[in-house]
Order: sequence, then structure tokens, then C-alpha cells
Amino acid sequence: MIDLHTHTNVSDGTDSPSELINKALASGIKILALTDHDSIAGWDEASAHLRPGMDLVLGSEISCQTEDGISVHMLGLLFDRGNQELQDVLAQTRDNRYGRMERIIVRMNDAGIEISMEEVLAQLSEGATLGRPHLADAMVAKGLAKSRDEIFEKWLHNNSPYYVAHYSPTPERAIELIKAAGGVAVIAHPMASLRGRTVSVESFTSFVDAGLDGIEVFHRDHTADQRVLLTQIANDLGVLRTGSSDYHGSGKINELAENTTEIDQWLALEARADARRVVRA
Repeated sequence: MIDLHTHTNVSDGTDSPSELINKALASGIKILALTDHDSIAGWDEASAHLRPGMDLVLGSEISCQTEDGISVHMLGLLFDRGNQELQDVLAQTRDNRYGRMERIIVRMNDAGIEISMEEVLAQLSEGATLGRPHLADAMVAKGLAKSRDEIFEKWLHNNSPYYVAHYSPTPERAIELIKAAGGVAVIAHPMASLRGRTVSVESFTSFVDAGLDGIEVFHRDHTADQRVLLTQIANDLGVLRTGSSDYHGSGKINELAENTTEIDQWLALEARADARRVVRA
């Protein structure tokens, strides 16, 4: 089984990188991608705990925003960690998350929802990328709801009055950065409408022109009809199809390998990187 989209407590997951490796092995996954939000901080720990029987694909899920304000997530896989331009953009994105969180908290406080930055940061693992899930965890810890999902449904969705955008590159720019670093770019859950507005079908042409390698077709947040449509788009545009769990540990209901990538699609995707960077024990 091949799962090309997972998270740890380096971003908004709940498992450490080593715990993720152990659970993936127990699940029978043979090829696993680690794709924390805007960060590669979990790469070394995951690599150090890898054992024979599973290959590790190192990457990151890069936060992007289109010119008209639509949030897009781009999976960068197999890129050279030494590419400074890409690392600078990831760092800038992470840094801007703090200012964004402060603005969200001010809006919530003004509306009578009592939560503080200190309470949010208490939910953040050392070196982790700050995000709305940490705010949700703080609100759950305070007894405002029972789960992250409930918090997001009520208060933290993209159409909420408390939503605040943050710095992020355009999808095209993120693709260009990933490709310049020798990696491959796959757009994550592009039709997950519950997360907010989604990109148009026409947008994919611009992404492919920038160097897009694949589309995450098989994902929990895509309907059967959307999977058919995305498969057709991928075929028409000559890019590859992936399937992934988007696993976050106990932070989401997603289970490891609940959606997977076909071996022929993975081999073709891996061949598009400029070097062989899959980690093996």
C-alpha cells in the first residue's frame, strides 16, 4: 500500500514522526509520504526510525492561495532540502501564522469567545507549525466543544467571521519552487468543498503549465463524482493520480491507507524528481 499524504505533531497531527512510522508499518504500508504543513522538521526523526519493509517519501504540504483568495494545498515530494529559496518561503509562511492566529483570537474575543494565545501555544509541540487545529485543541481543552471537528464546523471554517488569511505563495509559485528544488508537485484534495471555496476546473491548466505532476484524486473529502471528474482532468492534462489518507492521528477521523496510490502512478511520479530521494532503512 502507498499513502502519500500524512501529518505528525510537527504540524497539526498528534503522532510524533517515530509514532507515525510505527503505525504505518503496522498498517502494512510499503511507501509512506511525510507531508507536514510548511515544514520539514519531522524528516530526520522519521528517517531515523525507519525499518526494513517500508520506503519513506519526504515532503511537505505547502499552504497556497490563489490571486482571488482561494486556499490551495500543494504537496511537495522528494525535493532537495538544501534548496534555500523553498526553505525561505516555508519559513515565511510559518512565521506569518503567528500574526494570523493573534488576529483570529482578537476576533473571537471581541465576539465573547474567551481564548488566549497562551492557551493555543500550550497545544503546540516544540518546533511545530502553528495552525487553526491548535486553536481548536485549545478550545476543546477549555470545554467549548468536544472535538476539533465540532470547533471547525461551528467557528473555524473558511467562511467563518473569524477566518483570517495568511501569507502564502500562489499555487503556481509553489509548484515552481518545488520543481526548482528537484521535487514533484501534487495538488491536495482540490475539490474538498467543506474546507471552503475550491479551484475551478479551468485552474488546473495554469497549474500544469507551472509544472504540476499530479492530482490527489482519492481522498476522504471527495465524492465519487468528484473522483471521476478529477480522474478525467488528470488524464486530459497528462498528470498522475494519487490517493492518500491525509492522516492526522487522533486529530481527524482519517485512517492510514484509507485511500492509496496505485504502484504504476507512484513509479511514474517518483521518476519525475531530478534525483532518487526515497529513504530506505
